[in-house]
Amino acid sequence: MTPAAEYEPLLHEKMEYFGIEAMLPEDYGALQIDLRAAAARSVESRMAWMDEQGDAILRGVVQIGPDSEPVIDPDEEVFIIYSDLQSTNKSDTPRGLGYVDSRQDAMTISFELKASYYPNQSSTTVKNSTSQRARKVQKLVKIMDKTVQFELFQDKTALRSRRGDTGSILWKASIDFTQLILQQLHAQVPNSLLKASILKSAHVLELGAGTGLLAVALAPYVRHYTVTDIGDLQSLLRKNIAANFTGWSNHCVSPAPGYNVSVEELDWVTLRNTAPVQRRNLVAIDPVDLVLAVDCIYHPSLLSPLVETINYLAVPERTAVLVVVELRAEDVIREFLALWLSRSGWEIWRVGGGLVDKPYVMWLGWRVAST
Repeated sequence: MTPAAEYEPLLHEKMEYFGIEAMLPEDYGALQIDLRAAAARSVESRMAWMDEQGDAILRGVVQIGPDSEPVIDPDEEVFIIYSDLQSTNKSDTPRGLGYVDSRQDAMTISFELKASYYPNQSSTTVKNSTSQRARKVQKLVKIMDKTVQFELFQDKTALRSRRGDTGSILWKASIDFTQLILQQLHAQVPNSLLKASILKSAHVLELGAGTGLLAVALAPYVRHYTVTDIGDLQSLLRKNIAANFTGWSNHCVSPAPGYNVSVEELDWVTLRNTAPVQRRNLVAIDPVDLVLAVDCIYHPSLLSPLVETINYLAVPERTAVLVVVELRAEDVIREFLALWLSRSGWEIWRVGGGLVDKPYVMWLGWRVAST
């Protein structure tokens, strides 16, 4: 009997325990499964290993589908995503830079979250003539339609008066990404991009948060949400957080609304130019489980500082990084990917599953532990 065959019953038992219905591959004997070593791994590590044998890749709080592609070469990646963009872009209407409406001082942003059905496992008692036993039966639970609204202020004069200030207005990428995440969480989609069971205990940090839409939308689903941007945008961020969480103040405590949201100044250029041993003084935060960077890639001068900041914040084998970008200049995207891939220890995937429509692309980054 091969080692794998010897441990096959135990492997099925573990799969059943974790709620995973899976078949062993026919060539499992070649896997040389060692359950004694597997037993020493954490539950999340085992779940990630099993997911990768099946339909999903799980990295921390993020799970992506099997059609997601590893990014190895920046030139190849740029060729693929821009070729795909050209083949799907049939509209003759110019999209513009990607902002929503730079003329408004304040906006109400609404999200329509659609109804869904999800399976709910409940225990029931089944009787027969000889015994009484409990088994699991599956019921469908309906989640109703829901509309959520957020109030956001903009600083429309700053866009024109402060050179390079693009965060003082709302951009379409933030709205589209927020719609995706809220819809999945509302509908309790089992293969959602952000795994809800892990997200609720996660520390999320957003880079280049701008108006703070993502923070006010996602904060109820996480343990803590840290909103960051440059010093000039701190007052706007605080104003928008307070507008959506009555009585909020930075570092307020439970049960105050928005108690789990904090606003912090983080300038990527300053961090890049600061010695590593001194950076803790700039970013005095707890370890991060998820870094979000939504539409932050636009100016070549900020690419190296952005990658340096991502690399600094990412804890190996803990921090997932999601980068969402609107496809504009090819050379900027190529340089960003080249800089990110040049850092040792990073795995990067282009997220599949049709989660984001063109003209966007989304990448998941995961920093592996050094050996």
